[in-house]
Amino acid sequence: MTLKRTPLFETHVAAGAKMVDFGGWEMPVNYGSQIEEHHAVRRRAGMFDVSHMRVVDVDGAASRDFLRTLVANDVTRLTPGKALYTCMLNDAGGVLDDLIIYWIHTDRYRVVVNAATADKDLAWMRQVAAARRFNVNLKPRTDLAMIAVQGPQARAILAQVLPEAAEVIGGLKVFSAAFHGEWFIARTGYTGEDGCEIVLPAADAPAFWHKLKAAGVAECGLGARDTLRLEAGMNLYGQDMDETVSPLESGLAWTVSLAEPRDFIGRAALENQQVRGGLRQLVGLKMLDKGVLRAHQRVLTPHGDGEITSGTFSPTLGFSIALARVPAGVKVGDQVQVDLRGKPVAAQVVKHPFVRNGKALIS
Repeated sequence: MTLKRTPLFETHVAAGAKMVDFGGWEMPVNYGSQIEEHHAVRRRAGMFDVSHMRVVDVDGAASRDFLRTLVANDVTRLTPGKALYTCMLNDAGGVLDDLIIYWIHTDRYRVVVNAATADKDLAWMRQVAAARRFNVNLKPRTDLAMIAVQGPQARAILAQVLPEAAEVIGGLKVFSAAFHGEWFIARTGYTGEDGCEIVLPAADAPAFWHKLKAAGVAECGLGARDTLRLEAGMNLYGQDMDETVSPLESGLAWTVSLAEPRDFIGRAALENQQVRGGLRQLVGLKMLDKGVLRAHQRVLTPHGDGEITSGTFSPTLGFSIALARVPAGVKVGDQVQVDLRGKPVAAQVVKHPFVRNGKALIS
């Protein structure tokens, strides 16, 4: 299979990045030291090529009603320029994808979906629009690139690199976005740090990347992105949730809006799950013994077995952490056992996120 490449592929190769297959895309996993890249984001600023994410512009008279049917959160909660994190579900309540929706103005929205599920997502969106006869236009923006700049100094450096957009960058509130010409600047991210995600014409991406690098922003790959997002307690699609589990079992109940009588896809299944009760839950784990927690390791609790969905060594905390799906009844403070290559090791159930804005939230 021929791997897809972002507009920054040659830039990564020239920088000596180690390239890997990620969801069918040839992407940088690191530029030398994943740990140093991780610390750069926590301490100053780092940047990630996220151009493999699919931007889909949605417009048309029925765009709002279409999105209210398509996703579990309610887009009527948005004000112009604001962003909404939500899940797109199947009829059984399973998560087809998690995504961000921005309300641009009136009947126009911008949706950003995951790379590995992009084609499937777009096909589903078109199927729903056709089946329910929504008058909408779905436009995948393959002409765009996306660069995430994250860290405590990210916005300040961005304003220096883009002085003409400094007022826009400085005025953005968390989880909001604005256009600056053709560039779309959003104060969102996937690291637990402040920063922006910039959607820009593909042809502009290499020069912008080099300007950021010259300003001292560290080039960061998928390795650091994963340790950062796990410290921040953020789900990864395909690991922490997928089509077989609902948001209620994935720590994402807060992304589901049941307040209004809105007939979104998967609602009936979620309500049935609530009635039945006994739902599994996604919890944080802290390793108490030596070793590293990894995905698919079995978790033994007094209420039954669970499984780690994501696990790693935390560079910020200095010990291993994980997200795990465990039975109802398991609570914060409980000590559990993790099967580490046939040997039970001790771990503690803790609140997550584990790290936010550079600060450890557990010890």
